[in-house]
Amino acid sequence: MLLSGTLPSWAQLTIDQCYDWAQSNYPLIAQYGLIEQSRDYTLNNASKGWLPQVNASVSGYAFTDVINQSNAMGQAIAMKNALASASVTVSQTIYDGGVIAAKKQLAQAQADVQRHSLDATIYEVRSRVNQLYFAVLLIDQRLRMNSLLLGDLRLSQKTVQSMVNNGVANQNDLDAVGVELLSCEQQAIGLRGQRQAYMQMLGALIGRELAPTDTLQLPNRDIEANGRRPELECFDSQERALQARRNLLDAQLRPHLSAMGMAMVHTKVSDMMKNGMLVGGITLSWNIGALYTRKNDLAQLELDRQQISVNRETFLFNNAQQSRLSNGQIESLQQQITKDDQIVQLRDNIRKRDEKRLMGGLASVNDLLRSINAVSEARQARALHEMQLLQETYNLNYINHSHRNNYE
Repeated sequence: MLLSGTLPSWAQLTIDQCYDWAQSNYPLIAQYGLIEQSRDYTLNNASKGWLPQVNASVSGYAFTDVINQSNAMGQAIAMKNALASASVTVSQTIYDGGVIAAKKQLAQAQADVQRHSLDATIYEVRSRVNQLYFAVLLIDQRLRMNSLLLGDLRLSQKTVQSMVNNGVANQNDLDAVGVELLSCEQQAIGLRGQRQAYMQMLGALIGRELAPTDTLQLPNRDIEANGRRPELECFDSQERALQARRNLLDAQLRPHLSAMGMAMVHTKVSDMMKNGMLVGGITLSWNIGALYTRKNDLAQLELDRQQISVNRETFLFNNAQQSRLSNGQIESLQQQITKDDQIVQLRDNIRKRDEKRLMGGLASVNDLLRSINAVSEARQARALHEMQLLQETYNLNYINHSHRNNYE
C-alpha cells in the first residue's frame, strides 16, 4: 500500500486528525465522485426529454387496387399498385404530465441514498481508528509504569549493594534484584515492539508514515453531541426516494400534449396526386397502461416503506442497547479507578515500610521485591482502567455521533 504522505521527524497526532486522514485514505472514498457523475448523466439524459424528437423513415408498399374503376364516371384512372416514400417527422413535447421532472427528482434521490449509504460505511472507519489509537495510548501508559518500576528497582539495587558492602546482605540478594531489573527491561523491549506494530497499522489506516518517535495526544473526556448518525440520514434519503417513485407513478397517469410536423416525398400512385406533402398538428395522448399495474406498484412502495421503518427501528434499538452497555461500563470503570487510587496508596505504604524493615534486618530482599512488584501491578491496573474509561467514552461518542471538545 502506498502511503499518501509523511509526517515531520517528530509529530504529535490527534484523534481528530486520524479520523479525517483515515476517511480520506479509505479506498471507498472514490465512490463519491462516481455517484456524482452517474447522477449528472441521469439528470442530463432526463432533461433531453424536452428536446425535439426527429424521426426519419424510408418505406415501400405494394397494394391492391384502391379505386373501383366501374364507378369512375366513364373515365379510366391510371393507378399504380406500389408506393415508395421517405419522411421526416419532428415532434415537440409541450406537456408531459411531470414525467421528466419526476425522473430528475428520482435520480437525485437515488444518488442521495447511495451517498448516505457510503457515509455510513466510511463512518465505521472511526471505530477502527479508536481501536488502534487507544491501543497505542495504553502501551504508552504501560511503558510509563514500566519506567517507574525500573526506577524503583534501580533504587533498591543501590540499597542492596550498600547492604552487601556493609555485610548485611549477600550476593544472592543483589542478584535477585538484578533479575527483576532485567525482566523489567525485557518487558519494555516487548512493549516498544508492540507499539511500533500498532503505529504501523495506524499509519497504514490513515495513509501516513509514522515514526517511532511520533506521539499520540491524549484526548479529553469532555465531549458534546454533534450531528446524527449517517445511518439515520440514509433512512431519511430512502424515504425521499420512495416519494420520488410515487411522484413518477402519478406523472405517468397524466395525459401528454405535443406538437408535430412531417414532410414526406413519395412516388405517384396516380397522376392526380402530388409526389410530396407537409403535415402539422397537435397530439393529445393518454396512455392508461400504467393503471394496470398501479395497484401493485403502490403496494410495493408501501412494503418498501415498511421495510425502511423496520430497519430504522432495528438500528435505533441496537444503538440504544449499545449505548446502555457503554454507559454501564463507564460507570463501572469510574468506580474501579476510585478503588485503584486507594490500592496504589496502600501498596506504596507497604513498600516504604518494607524498605525500612529491610534496612533494620526485619525483612528480606524478596519481601521488598514483592512489595515493589505489587505497587507496579496496582499502578498498571489503574492505568489500564483509565485508558479503558477513555476508550469507552469515545466508543460511546461513536455510538451517539458526538464530537470531542478539546484536548488535555
